[in-house]
Order: sequence, then C-alpha cells, then structure tokens
Amino acid sequence: MMKIIIGSKNPAKMEAVKTVFSDAVVEADSVPSDVSAQPFSDEETREGAINRAKACSKRHENTIGIGLEGGVMYVGKQLFLCNWGALVTEEGNVFTASGARIALPTEIEEQLKFGTELGDVMDAYAKKQDVRKKKGRLAYLQMISFPVVTCSFTLFNCFVASGNIGIK
Repeated sequence: MMKIIIGSKNPAKMEAVKTVFSDAVVEADSVPSDVSAQPFSDEETREGAINRAKACSKRHENTIGIGLEGGVMYVGKQLFLCNWGALVTEEGNVFTASGARIALPTEIEEQLKFGTELGDVMDAYAKKQDVRKKKGRLAYLQMISFPVVTCSFTLFNCFVASGNIGIK
C-alpha cells in the first residue's frame, strides 16, 4: 500500500490529500517550508510546497511526500491568493500544480504588507479563530487543496503509467 506523508498537520490539507489518495496511508509531519512565513510571490509559494514535499520524502523511507503551500502574489496592482502543491516520489521526481487565484480585498493586502500572515488576517477579517483549519476547511478543500492535489496526482499517475516509476 502506498504511504504518503503530507508536510502539514492542517486538517483541511490532510482532508484534501486523504480524499484524493483514498487507498493510501496518509500521515502528517510538520516540516519547514524554508520560505517566508507569508510567501509573497508565485515562485516563493511553489518553492515552499516543493521544500515541504522533499522534506517529507527524505525524512520517511518508502513514502511519497506532499507539500501544500498558500501564498499571495500580484497580478498588475491586484493582490491574489495563490497556492501550490508538490508531490515528491521515493526516487526524487517532483510534480507540481497550482490552484485557484482569488483576488484579495485591499484591507487584507495592507495588513499583509506589515508582515501579518494571511491566516491571522483572515481570522480577524472573518471575526473567527483558525478559519484556515475550521470554518474555511470546506472552502479550502473545494477551491484550493483538492484541485491542486488532484492535478499533482494526475501527473504522478501519468508518470507511473509510462513505466518510468514503480509503486511499492
């Protein structure tokens, strides 16, 4: 049976991975992204996802590592939420996919510029605690994590089907 380690203990991210990899053993491990606490570009967000996936793959034998990273990026003068998923095989092959881009209100942008993380800003904006882990879970799962994990898994399956990789 395939074993997957996701580089986060966030329940919404865990649920997304378990949904896509329903026949696998899925476990969580808190690993660093080695990027800013609040990534501020598409490139940095992708790098964080890859770093998490690689760390999981290296820490645990015979596993596939998955990293999911949320960040923000500018398109012109508008700030958008962005997200990336990375899957790293036992052999070190890296598969990445990106998800939805969601325009953020100016009030959120201003707080992010002062160094506050998006999760904390969203808690204050929604007047709730841990939106990214609780109330926001379904939205996160449907809009962001699930499509990103699905895209990474599809790329991975194509690679397996081509005979270039074996599954233990």
